[in-house]
Amino acid sequence: MTPSNTLLVNPTVTSRASARFPLSLLHLSAALDRNGSSRIVDGNVDRDVVDATLRALGEERFDAVGISVMGGPQMAPSIAVSKAIREYRPDLPIVWGGYFPTLYTDTALSAPYVDYAIRGQGEESLPELLAALGRGERDLSRIGGLSWKDDGVVVHNPNRRFSLDDSGIVLPYDKLGDPRSYLARTFLGRRTAAHQAAIGCRFRCTFCGVAAMFGGATALPATARLERDLGYLKHQLGADSIQFFDHNFFDREADMVPLLEIMAKLELPWWCYARSDALLNLSESTWKLVRKSRLRMAYIGAESPSGAMLKEIRKGTRPDQTLEVAELCRRHGVIPELSFMVAPPVNTEEETLHTFEFIRELKKINPQSEIIVYIYTPLPEGSKHEKERGKRASMPLLDLNGDPVVFPTSPEEWTERRWVDYACHADAPWLSDDLRRHIQDFVTVLRCRFPTVQDLRSPPWAKRGLSAMAAWRYRRRRYDRPWELNLANRLVRLRMPQVSGL
Repeated sequence: MTPSNTLLVNPTVTSRASARFPLSLLHLSAALDRNGSSRIVDGNVDRDVVDATLRALGEERFDAVGISVMGGPQMAPSIAVSKAIREYRPDLPIVWGGYFPTLYTDTALSAPYVDYAIRGQGEESLPELLAALGRGERDLSRIGGLSWKDDGVVVHNPNRRFSLDDSGIVLPYDKLGDPRSYLARTFLGRRTAAHQAAIGCRFRCTFCGVAAMFGGATALPATARLERDLGYLKHQLGADSIQFFDHNFFDREADMVPLLEIMAKLELPWWCYARSDALLNLSESTWKLVRKSRLRMAYIGAESPSGAMLKEIRKGTRPDQTLEVAELCRRHGVIPELSFMVAPPVNTEEETLHTFEFIRELKKINPQSEIIVYIYTPLPEGSKHEKERGKRASMPLLDLNGDPVVFPTSPEEWTERRWVDYACHADAPWLSDDLRRHIQDFVTVLRCRFPTVQDLRSPPWAKRGLSAMAAWRYRRRRYDRPWELNLANRLVRLRMPQVSGL
């Protein structure tokens, strides 16, 4: 049997300046290349992703195309490139993988331009699928993590246990052309590289896509692998800082210490996701390692100042821990980037205003705390991990008229502005115009009063001026209709980390 050749596509989702290594496709490519070959098209770099994909199809023979799909702004280009492939090569299998087909599998497979969907990790499922197709097999029921169409009927094979396999080599960065072009200037350094060391998260927050994908499991890398990977990024590519995309970097302390020792040796400034309880439980000796490793910022999901709300979403943390971790980070020179979810479907306005006051308290404890405000947009019941579906009653999802929220049933519906905003935690069907505007106004005043350290584009004098302009509004809680700040923002355009990332 001729080894398979696969085209992997990352549809456009961000600006060229914000492009980072397409890590999921790099891992897939490494797995596929063990018994075949692969090529990557990154729409964040090749801005006309349809043209780049069709050009690749014209230059080589491919046996399938794998497309990585997230919800939100990546939906429209994912559909466009899939339709173009189908028209250009009707015989070519199209496989969707990533968050969207994992969480909305039936919706993905309802499209005529999607033949197969990989749920969760694809490093084993995709090569097995290609091998089966190469042998001409029609029964694909033994491939874990695969959903497919059997004579038009959607079949969901059992989930596959995920693993953190180590091939002994670094990822095939050379498939991206010049991998150094992905090193970005950020507040961490002049050449920041994106990396993922561990996958999964052992917590089961009901709103989280990671919990839905991995079902409360996590896998940490071996120290040898972490040292090899980070060493390559530093010494071969010239990276001077690291943005970790681990879903939850700090797991159990005993498991983290060997990894932190490697990072302390390399001394690359870094950013990561973390939990307040995990950071609070670290010993002083471990914090010494954290400081030596040069952790600059930790993104911490505070979510809510309401203990009842945190219990409802199974966060596993308490509001007092959020306050404590802000002080702890201040003492250790780490900036806490705390995210909050406002406007839940129950007690919408009350919970939102409570959150605003809690944020003010945090800023008193640690003025350097960075605050990210999202709209609470929970997953539909059918998108949760199979272990969690129907386990407990959740908040009713009703729109402003009191009618049940009906989620899209096709990829095209997910490209509508309201559902793109829902996927990006920017709007919800139960949010009134007045409260939506009030949230936007509060965020405007807050980010002008406390400009993010991640903003390297705006000149210091402009940020100081905006901060002074916003001071009286913040002090007096006069958030509504900050026309002068909105006007000034047209000129300064402060960076918004929740939109652009680092």
